Amino acid sequence: MATTGDLYKGAFLRFNNELVQVLEYEHRTPGNLRAFYQVKMRNVRTGKLAEHRFRAGETLEFVRVETRDYMYSYREGENLVCIDNETFEQVVIPKVVLGDAIRFLKEGTNLKISFTDEGEAVMAQMPQNVELEVTYTEPGVKGDTATKALKPATLETGATIQVPLFVDNGEKIRINTETGEYVERVK
Repeated sequence: MATTGDLYKGAFLRFNNELVQVLEYEHRTPGNLRAFYQVKMRNVRTGKLAEHRFRAGETLEFVRVETRDYMYSYREGENLVCIDNETFEQVVIPKVVLGDAIRFLKEGTNLKISFTDEGEAVMAQMPQNVELEVTYTEPGVKGDTATKALKPATLETGATIQVPLFVDNGEKIRINTETGEYVERVK
């Protein structure tokens, strides 16, 4: 059986009969008290965050997860249909597993999807950066590159982000999918 010493960021655990993913953990030894692990976790099914203190050396139930590459094809209600890049089999996953990054998802995007031994999708991860076209933003004015002022821009996926003043309609820009921030213009 694994213990708290085996914890790592991104690990999947069975906690209170629920599947959770470790987001952060910290080993603490306060003064003359016993050591413990402060763990921040996300429930895979509901997306809710929880924190828990585990005693040092406490046994944990780790869940084995397999990750494979898939290509996003289309939406089907509350689900996403993806195609395995090796076997070309279709899989249907709930869009909740993608999290906030779903607003930057367009057809043909490669995803890393993690499945449990039971075949349940527990996590999907987009590439760090994606290139999207700006469909609408206020026109830029020549010479607006000196300041770091930002303006709203609507992307081809329908998401709205803040971009520098010099970005115009029809331009392709690179976006960080984790933070949702503008990175650079794509030539």
